[in-house]
Amino acid sequence: MRLLVVEDEEDLVDALRVGLVRAGYAVDVALDAPQAEEKLQVNSYDLVLLDLNLPGGDGFDLCRTIRRSDDGHAVRIIMVTARDRLDDRVRGLDEGADDYLVKPFAFPELLARVRALLRRDTPARTSVLEVGGLRLDTARVEAFNEGRRLNLTPKEFGVLHYLMTRPGHVVSTEELLEHVWDEHTDPFTNTVRVTVGTLRRKLGKDGLIETVISRGYRLREEPLETAKASGTKG
Repeated sequence: MRLLVVEDEEDLVDALRVGLVRAGYAVDVALDAPQAEEKLQVNSYDLVLLDLNLPGGDGFDLCRTIRRSDDGHAVRIIMVTARDRLDDRVRGLDEGADDYLVKPFAFPELLARVRALLRRDTPARTSVLEVGGLRLDTARVEAFNEGRRLNLTPKEFGVLHYLMTRPGHVVSTEELLEHVWDEHTDPFTNTVRVTVGTLRRKLGKDGLIETVISRGYRLREEPLETAKASGTKG
């Protein structure tokens, strides 16, 4: 999942980026409101961590701008700010924020709130996703296939996470690049194909991730061998 951190305190930005990347997220950063608006116009984000006191603008205004955009309803927003007054918290939620977290905060709590919001529109009700024999724990950053622990890189984990939130659906290379990699990735790279290839090898020879020619990839909800044995087409 791809996150945008909108924050002008560079020490906090660095700490957030390190922690979020370790947790398996792709992270972009904007240090002021205009930079944030530019990145939001160009990229598609799953969640925005939004400070209120920003150079060049106001977090409340930016929140409204996000919500009024064409796909603004799909973006989760957590306001992360030192402004702890009740009327600020109420206004933030009324302006469209999904959550409001006051600084200073404990990073594990922030991660838990991020996970909770990102699974809001998925079948998962906890930090654990299960599809067929696959089990992925976003809190512990662990993945298993038929009980066998998978030693995944952060990007392999990110790809599997994204596919597991959309089992049976075709996900394009562009969509994976948009949601699993950050802004520094070359859009013409073959990194998605390479990452899917190494992930397949780690999952084993069960055809869980299939290529849909000219369209992308699909996570099967059962191994290919099982589907063939039961006569399922695909």
